[in-house]
Amino acid sequence: MPSDSANIFRILARELGPQHWWPAETPFEVMIGAMLVQNTAWKNVERALDNLRAADLLAPLRLAVVGEEELAELIRPAGYYRLKAKRLRHLLAFVVERFAGSIDAMRAVPIDVMRRDLLAIHGVGPETADSILNYALDHAALVVDAYTHRIWTRHGWIEPRANYHQLQAEVARGVPADAQTYNELHALIVNVGHHWCKRTPKCEACPLRELLPASGPVC
Repeated sequence: MPSDSANIFRILARELGPQHWWPAETPFEVMIGAMLVQNTAWKNVERALDNLRAADLLAPLRLAVVGEEELAELIRPAGYYRLKAKRLRHLLAFVVERFAGSIDAMRAVPIDVMRRDLLAIHGVGPETADSILNYALDHAALVVDAYTHRIWTRHGWIEPRANYHQLQAEVARGVPADAQTYNELHALIVNVGHHWCKRTPKCEACPLRELLPASGPVC
């Protein structure tokens, strides 16, 4: 059964209110956070960002000149810190060499071109690219993640084997294709996944409980 994303959005907006996402102070912090949050919890990313902030390095031109070993130590709380330091340096090189560190210059690039270029950076996958596009560059890019997959699968709205792009297309169906809508929808979905649609679900208290099949969660 296909999902009704417009209705899902209405229910979540009514029950949970505005989410004010992404949790960062600047677009550049969003980019760094999108890289660091891979395979870890956001609280760990916040600790890594705090380290960078304390060192006054949360700016492209300053962070780009930090050596890989020093960078790895600063972001250690985010886990996989040596690998993430390498990946961050690839992103930083892109931002500095192509755009002289200007987020505004990046924002001026058409979304399809920027997505292609981001995906060409080692360590940037579809979820990270769309997070940067939407939350840092204000493009209409819908982010879907493990929470989204779990919620849509449990409600029977998508096959468990659906890939990122299939899930993204299903979630986007029926909602306005603009940056703010996509921003808020993803934030609301993360809220549901974090509080209710866990590995062991809490369906009885979930805002989307009325949309479950009569037989209960599909999986």
